[in-house]
Amino acid sequence: MKLSRRVEQLPSQFFASLAGKVAAAIKEGRDIINLGQGNPDQPTPPHIIQALQESVEDPATHKYSPFRGTEELKQAAALFYKREYGVDLDPASEIAILFGSKIGLIELPVALMDEGELMLLPDPGYPDYLSSVPLANVAYSTFPLLEENDFLPDYTALTDEQKKLAKLLYLNYPNNPTGGVATKGFFEDTVALARQNDIGIVHDFAYGAIGFDGDQPVSFLQTEGAKDVGVELYTLSKTYNMAGWRVGFAAGNKDMIEAINILQDHLFVSLFPAVQKAASEALLGDQSCVTALVKLYEQRRNVLIEECKRIGWKVTAPKGSFFAWLPVPAAFTSEEFADYLLTEADVAVAAGNGFGKTGEGYIRVGLLVDDERIREALRRIEKLQLFRK
Repeated sequence: MKLSRRVEQLPSQFFASLAGKVAAAIKEGRDIINLGQGNPDQPTPPHIIQALQESVEDPATHKYSPFRGTEELKQAAALFYKREYGVDLDPASEIAILFGSKIGLIELPVALMDEGELMLLPDPGYPDYLSSVPLANVAYSTFPLLEENDFLPDYTALTDEQKKLAKLLYLNYPNNPTGGVATKGFFEDTVALARQNDIGIVHDFAYGAIGFDGDQPVSFLQTEGAKDVGVELYTLSKTYNMAGWRVGFAAGNKDMIEAINILQDHLFVSLFPAVQKAASEALLGDQSCVTALVKLYEQRRNVLIEECKRIGWKVTAPKGSFFAWLPVPAAFTSEEFADYLLTEADVAVAAGNGFGKTGEGYIRVGLLVDDERIREALRRIEKLQLFRK
């Protein structure tokens, strides 16, 4: 049976291709150090697992969830935002429960945009943002995130036509893949841009807990007027090592939240209630696990940067997320360098061009293996004699 045009036009899955190369190398019996993945390597904290186990034993959780999620989880999300960011949210109208934040990112253009309308996306950016373009049958253009601007967009470079036609604008801080972070002033400029041009803001806050050097990442919703113009999507995947649990939420603008809920009323009957119970425990329970996790990632970041500098690789330390964005030697393209490291050093990294044209000249490295594996990866790269000390 012939596929629909929408499915035929979906972009190829960048991470699937990378995983295939790594799997083939491992099948050959090679010891691959995989720095290309974005899958947290630590287990879900025990108190969250215990909450799931106890909830699963309650027959009430075996029934359908309320269509728009449990009141308990929505209330937990609101209390979490108040505790962490000082933001007040109405659980009934300003929070939508999601099967992980990725699905909300793809749903929003489908729920809010008409055929041919324009969305603005960061370049480099999370590749799956593009999945919504054929599914919603909309147009898109990109804005560059450049190192000289701390990987923040320059809104003055947007054309009058872009600002006039844009319906949604996507942001992601702490940023995947660059590790850049947003400032309060930048988010104030974002709200002003949105108000002046009637643009909806979608902030992907997937790495919201992971800030380094004593700095907590800024929530878009902390900005005055943010709820008037946009939403923020939060996932428990990174903060609580719950990537496989597929649970997150969107928070903010009531109209955008309602659009998500209406669409999901027709697609889902929300998450397994026991998972929602465990998610509530994650958000409101003991947070020492989060403190320890951020400390772990910061230690790994420091090891990576120390080792890069030791071998003569001039790099900039990321300020957030669990990724580092490293420049490629001049003799290589991003993809050539990634393939070279896999072939010659048994080290897997993600080529920067997989995140957009502006990603050319970089690779993305994940802080998702232990210190010794990071050191070993850099020792292997050192042997290639690509850098001068």
